[in-house]
Amino acid sequence: MEEKKFQPFIPADKVVPEFTVFSVVLGILLAVIFGGANAYLGLRVGMTVSASIPAAVISMGVIRKILKRDSILENNMVQTIGSAGESLAAGAIFTMPALFMWATEGLCEVPSLVEIGLIALIGGLLGVLMMIPLRSALIVKEHGVLGYPEGQACAEVLMAGEEGGSSSSTVFAGLGIAAAYKFITDGLKLFPSEVDWTIPAYKGSGVGVDVLPALAGVGYICGARVSSYMFAGSTLAWFVLMPLIALFGSDLVIYPATDTVSQLWAAEGTWGLWDTFIRYIGAGALAAGGIISLIKSLPLIVKTFASAFRDYGKGSVGTLRTEQEIPVKAVLLACLAITLFMWLYPGIPVNSVGAVTVLVFGFFFATVSSRMVGMIGSSNNPVSGMAIATLLIATLMLKSTGTDGAEGMVGAIAIGSVICIIAAISGDTSQDLKTGFLLGATPKKQQYGELIGVSVSAVTIGAILYLLNAAWGFGGDELGAPQAMMMKMVIEGVMGGDLPWALVFTGVFLAVFIEILGLPVLPVAIGIYLPFHLNAGIMAGGLVRWLVEKRKYSSEKAKNDVIQSGVLYTSGMIAGEGIVGIILAVLAVITVNDRSVGEIIDISGSFSLGNIGGLVAFGLLLVSIVLYAHKGAGSTKKAKN
Repeated sequence: MEEKKFQPFIPADKVVPEFTVFSVVLGILLAVIFGGANAYLGLRVGMTVSASIPAAVISMGVIRKILKRDSILENNMVQTIGSAGESLAAGAIFTMPALFMWATEGLCEVPSLVEIGLIALIGGLLGVLMMIPLRSALIVKEHGVLGYPEGQACAEVLMAGEEGGSSSSTVFAGLGIAAAYKFITDGLKLFPSEVDWTIPAYKGSGVGVDVLPALAGVGYICGARVSSYMFAGSTLAWFVLMPLIALFGSDLVIYPATDTVSQLWAAEGTWGLWDTFIRYIGAGALAAGGIISLIKSLPLIVKTFASAFRDYGKGSVGTLRTEQEIPVKAVLLACLAITLFMWLYPGIPVNSVGAVTVLVFGFFFATVSSRMVGMIGSSNNPVSGMAIATLLIATLMLKSTGTDGAEGMVGAIAIGSVICIIAAISGDTSQDLKTGFLLGATPKKQQYGELIGVSVSAVTIGAILYLLNAAWGFGGDELGAPQAMMMKMVIEGVMGGDLPWALVFTGVFLAVFIEILGLPVLPVAIGIYLPFHLNAGIMAGGLVRWLVEKRKYSSEKAKNDVIQSGVLYTSGMIAGEGIVGIILAVLAVITVNDRSVGEIIDISGSFSLGNIGGLVAFGLLLVSIVLYAHKGAGSTKKAKN
């Protein structure tokens, strides 16, 4: 459809409430909630989920039921601000935990809240600002060419506003049930959140499942196909690689281990093999997968960059409400001022070379990210690949200019953090502006909303990282921080760190083999890196989604309604577990009589339902997804076995 013929849902000559006090306040609240929940989820699982649709339906429910008014553009503003928190958290957790891990190793000081907040703020602001002049070229002129699937889906949910009340109740139901479940399993510890068995007859292997709501939610949202790729990676690691290591390396000391494999197996079992060997293989596969995805996208990247550069700044010049944007001149001056601040402010570990790197690669990857999410969606945007490429180049540049050692590593991760956040935020901003374009929102007001969302999220992300690190630390069993661990390994390797390169390159060539087979590398690589138990929980959610999709429905619309209702319920589950996870982190650092509150409320020492109780509870949780999917969609009578 041509641009001049397109008519948005709200005409340009009609003015309705949009950038209101309520929409800003509720948007900020949801940005903090979903940002914190996604930070916890990403650090534990290595994946984050979009908050746009959950934020939109919560907004519709609150505005309709509490304020007794209806403005689709006000709802759109809430999801615009709210989703910014999720995207900034995704970019930050992929890199910044490396600073905490280096501090634990004594290589650097613990980053201050100000340092974390400023790095996140710089990345967030640049991500929004660099996308603004691209709106006309990518959102408007290529309407009908670039789909922006998440943006269109959010617009459809908002336009189906008469269903907003029931939809929001579905989100809140998932949130409440998951919150209670999480508190019972990881707070009271009535049953273990991780069910685990070794297999004595098959030395080196083990089986189990993390019975947690967020994992089931991620699996349902990703679907059976993506979940199966991750599960395949874990199966390869735990039932092929680890048994082979145990079989052929039984009497050997394989670096980085200091004991023989048999001694390691006797002392620590499957977890010793996974932690000592498989994590390095998985990190190599992840790094290679990110680079492969970036290389495969190079033709599109070159075409996108050339086209967008020609049109950069040629924004709409009309006076219609739906064409008003923040002026390009103001955008460029702001980008320059932020870059100079990043270089000159002593609290940010980025020198002049790093600042220029951020500006150049930030603009490049903002352009690439904005275009790619329009074609393949945000979930397929190779942000980690962009970050790895940036880290490799930045680390080499810093090392060549004499900035090496711990100083160079900290500087590289700061640069990578900003770039990662820019790529994540520019993609999210593109989806939000597409939603606004379809609905008839005022672009300038949405852009202000994005800036508010990233600013608030930048202030809170540091506190969230500090809290989670104080409670459990990064890189351990509770919060594996897979992407940050991988970035840490990449930088250490380039700077000359003593890494087990044989294991890392094993992962690299596994990724190449997976690519030759025609399978998506990154999901399989994530499966290799993360424990089998975690991916088993995700696979369970994927199987529930598969069962829901395979049922017979009276119409395609009825089927889509049930599936979408399940997405809303599981989005609430993810948010609920994330919120309680952060609450439990608070309880873990508060002490009473030399005991943490978390230890005081733990009843597992006196009573526990054990592994069987955990499996039963998880089974009931999976059943609840099916029930609420049909209840929320109002389609129970339409579905038949």
